[in-house]
Amino acid sequence: MDFESNYDIATTADFIRTHKFTRVALQFPDDLLKDSTRVVSVLRKRLRSLRESDTTGSGDEPDIGLFVMADTAYGSCCVDEVGASHINADCVIHYGHTCFSPTTTLPAFFVFGKASIGLADCVESMSQYALTSSKPIMVLYGLEYAHSIQQVRKALLESSTFCTSDPKSEVHFADVPSPYMFPSKDTKKLNDLQEETCGCGDNSSSDGASGAAYSIGGLTWKLLEGQSMEDYSLFWIGHDNSAFANVVLRFNACEIVRYDATKSQMVADLSQQRRILKRRYYLVERAKDANIVGILVGTLGVAGYLHIINQMMGLITAAGKKAYTLVMGKPNPAKLANFPECDVFLYVSCAQTALLDSKDYLAPVITPFEATIAFNRGSQWTGAYVMGFGDLINLPQVQVGNQEEARFSFLKGGYVEDFENQENNVEEEREDLALANATEKALQLRDNCNSIIKGGAKSGAEFFANRTYQGLNIPDDNTTPQSFVIGRKGRAAGYEDENNKH
Repeated sequence: MDFESNYDIATTADFIRTHKFTRVALQFPDDLLKDSTRVVSVLRKRLRSLRESDTTGSGDEPDIGLFVMADTAYGSCCVDEVGASHINADCVIHYGHTCFSPTTTLPAFFVFGKASIGLADCVESMSQYALTSSKPIMVLYGLEYAHSIQQVRKALLESSTFCTSDPKSEVHFADVPSPYMFPSKDTKKLNDLQEETCGCGDNSSSDGASGAAYSIGGLTWKLLEGQSMEDYSLFWIGHDNSAFANVVLRFNACEIVRYDATKSQMVADLSQQRRILKRRYYLVERAKDANIVGILVGTLGVAGYLHIINQMMGLITAAGKKAYTLVMGKPNPAKLANFPECDVFLYVSCAQTALLDSKDYLAPVITPFEATIAFNRGSQWTGAYVMGFGDLINLPQVQVGNQEEARFSFLKGGYVEDFENQENNVEEEREDLALANATEKALQLRDNCNSIIKGGAKSGAEFFANRTYQGLNIPDDNTTPQSFVIGRKGRAAGYEDENNKH
């Protein structure tokens, strides 16, 4: 495909010129960095051409600065507003796969990319599946295939094997989102651009629809009055990635098939994805037995992240547990191993990076939705699953009326009492600090660390006080100033005072 068309150079330049942005951050994922310099060169040439052809301009317009962001502090699918703020950017142009999470402060323009697809084979597979399915079909897709959806729909209607008279073979397509995104404070701009799309949208699925509205990964659609998603079968066009995992988990009651456009074949075996849901339920049971919860802040740009953090903090505290907040980009087992006192971690991030495969972690990592089920006494998992935390904001807080009653733990095989009276929080914190100061002078207890992990520390201060290693700055009884000592010089591979003769 043509380079300028694939990267939407003309549309991007019009967006920058229309809103008079002068400092533009271009965010690339790792796999597209190889094209970043060429994109900048072509985009700058296009902007210069628009400036010269603009007869209404005064001629003294400031130069437009283009800055490439080669790395992101958090997931590459989210708009990196933190990185863009380092250069005082006016907007962000986001390239590649995106979760379409709303921004907080900066406007954004999304370039989805245009992946190739075998049109005839895709239509043939879709029509054959529609004829064998007992339910209407809802077609969802990765945003990299959004450019071809209009052609797929047209070719499907013209297909000789597709029967339009059978209501069971109805095929509906989700709507393509507008590539423009403005933060909540700029809703007027967003409303002005609401009807502008990338030229590949299809509103046929919502014509005359007045029922429930759905949105996932930027795709939106409406159902007829009285219908639900269980009445449809899902046909996904795209890769087996995080966006598809979101669809499988959220609509786990629907029959789902995937069309792999790169291999031009249908994939109906989703047992691996279904198994994920069973493991998530197991992690919820693990979280119920936790005493200390670490809240991992995995985004600083998705709108509402501060609100959900405070909401989760209140939820955990009301359940009688301790909570600590950790700001961490791209968690891994080595990073989280530095906090062994935490029995479970709660990951606050966008919908498409929320699921961490925590099999290699010392403690499980759960989502805000799973935390709502685990820490809200009496809640039942109905099978519904929510990936993004936007739907959880302002949910009713936990009811603490029966929190002091014993709870049955499936993992421990018996009843446990895990509620602590929160009225004595201040006194408990003072006791924890006193305990920490006292045990700093008693580091002989080498084996106490493991026993604390097994028994369950009541707070991070208590756990830290009983750790064998508490850092390099360990005070002793002698508090008088000491003279400094010159350390070793050189590199660890061979210091200057070492006799390395080989």
